[in-house]
Amino acid sequence: MPASALALAADAALRVASLNLCTDEMLLLLGAPQQIVSVSHLSHSPRETMLAKAARRHPANDGTLEGVMARRPQLILTMGGNGSARQALAHRLGARFVSLPFPSTPGEVVQQAEQVARLLGRPRAALPYRGQLARLQASVPRLEDGAFLSGGGLSLAPEGLGASWLVLAGFHQPALPGGRLSLEQIATSPPKWLIRSDYRADQASRGAAWLSHPLVTRLSSRTLTTDGRPWTCGGLPMLAEVARLRALRAAR
Repeated sequence: MPASALALAADAALRVASLNLCTDEMLLLLGAPQQIVSVSHLSHSPRETMLAKAARRHPANDGTLEGVMARRPQLILTMGGNGSARQALAHRLGARFVSLPFPSTPGEVVQQAEQVARLLGRPRAALPYRGQLARLQASVPRLEDGAFLSGGGLSLAPEGLGASWLVLAGFHQPALPGGRLSLEQIATSPPKWLIRSDYRADQASRGAAWLSHPLVTRLSSRTLTTDGRPWTCGGLPMLAEVARLRALRAAR
């Protein structure tokens, strides 16, 4: 059997589960469909991820080891938190447990994707994302003030991952008291751009109602709507969203 065929066979034989929305997205984008034995229930919701259609091809779990062990995974992925106890339990049950830290920069997002791709036996699967990031970093537009805006005026920390993605889109996230853009600031000294998240925009809530306040809507000419779902994890889907935001700004 040729070496390439052996590699494909090895890929298909590895059984992988994800317990977290953020590792769900990596697994769905980097893994072979035959490898995926379970993803978290959150990824089955189109309100939470743009990858829901692909996720629904695979059984959902409740985010616990107990929820996936019946499917006999050999590799279990999750993100954040102290995974030492779960790692020990998974090892006793014959599985490798990998808990990734939350990334703090777009570069770390791609580095984690490369790590996961290697674990999957598919290192080349991460190459397109490395290339996308390199192209974005080589062509950053002139920075202008732009505040991320979600329900209730919640925004981003200027030193966080989300703000780093905004920089690649050409926006500088201002520091805001309590991480929130108040109606008073919108009325008196709004940033040049508002990058408004549409996350769960179809659900009635106080936060969504806040976004419909006249002080907010009057700035529609300087508002760019962003798909709020990729921002939850700030992972690989942000590469395409950054490119889309650049195009929206260029069209204004």
